Amino acid sequence: MRYRLVVLDIAGTTVADPGLVARAFVEAMAAAGCRIEEAAVRPLMGYRKPQAIAQLLGRSEDDALVEQVHADFVARMLECYRSGPGIEPLPGAEALFEQLRAQGLRIGLDTGFSRDIAEVIIQRLGWQGRIDAFVASDEVPAGRPAPYMIQRLMQLLDVTDAGQVVKVGDTEVDVNEGRNAGVGLTVAVTTGAFSRAELLPYQPDHIIDHLQQLPALLGLPIAVEETAA
Repeated sequence: MRYRLVVLDIAGTTVADPGLVARAFVEAMAAAGCRIEEAAVRPLMGYRKPQAIAQLLGRSEDDALVEQVHADFVARMLECYRSGPGIEPLPGAEALFEQLRAQGLRIGLDTGFSRDIAEVIIQRLGWQGRIDAFVASDEVPAGRPAPYMIQRLMQLLDVTDAGQVVKVGDTEVDVNEGRNAGVGLTVAVTTGAFSRAELLPYQPDHIIDHLQQLPALLGLPIAVEETAA
């Protein structure tokens, strides 16, 4: 099958995350008087952030404390992504974008972040001209594992057949998002929150250790050169 659209996650899949997201969760929770360990955050990576906070607190998403913690989290992430160190593409990400577009594929990014955070990341990395569209979790009725972000990207990029879509991400909700959207190929990467052993139970079509391994799965004729991590 000829794929037309590749949908990639941001943090942990195309953008390095040296513990920034988990740390912001922990600090925002602590500021509200709720102490958690970073280990408690890992299983919720990839989820829409108010949903993740609600689960950590055992409250509903519209609870005032959840909204307070989320606002603090967003402020911390915006500051970090605007000026903090270690914000860079994962090895092979930009070369992958170039190769996919050279072969006529469209590139969409989706994320559990809100739109304001996603915009800051893309602007800082200068990706406005490297991707075709991006959708954040606060722009759709529900975040992952619901299929809405993928479906929105399909609408934006005029792709009508989900079988022509590839979903790539580093968490179990990325895998399940792809499954729920009925995409043609679901690929998990080990560069983010979950290890290979942790991803295996969710049965993605493939698990890769580097983005440079994706083109071969798509049958592309030109390999992306390996880039040292």
